[in-house]
Amino acid sequence: MLDCAPLLTTVDRLADRFRSMPQSRLTGPVPGHASRAAAALELARRLAAEAQAVEQDGAAPYRELPDAGPFAAGDQLAVAGHDLAAALAAHPSGSPVATRGGGRSPADQVLAEAVAGLEALAELV
Repeated sequence: MLDCAPLLTTVDRLADRFRSMPQSRLTGPVPGHASRAAAALELARRLAAEAQAVEQDGAAPYRELPDAGPFAAGDQLAVAGHDLAAALAAHPSGSPVATRGGGRSPADQVLAEAVAGLEALAELV
């Protein structure tokens, strides 16, 4: 069973940062994104698509997180990160899982990439 604690810790910490941001910061631009909230939504959508791919063995994601506004950014990150952690937890480290790109990667690599994405977003905020 894969240890998803690093993903859960990182996503919870970042989600809390977004939840406590004032509107001026949430809507402020960051490199590559119209706003911090937009950057968070993009990552949340990637995490959600990854979770769906793992759960459905590579089937194309059929649900996309809606843009619920800047104040939902933290919650959307948390939900998507926890969904991915739950999907990955059932797999042994190193076992191949379907990915949103249509291929297969080791579960621990998918986990590491998700954590790296969260850490990159944390650098922007």
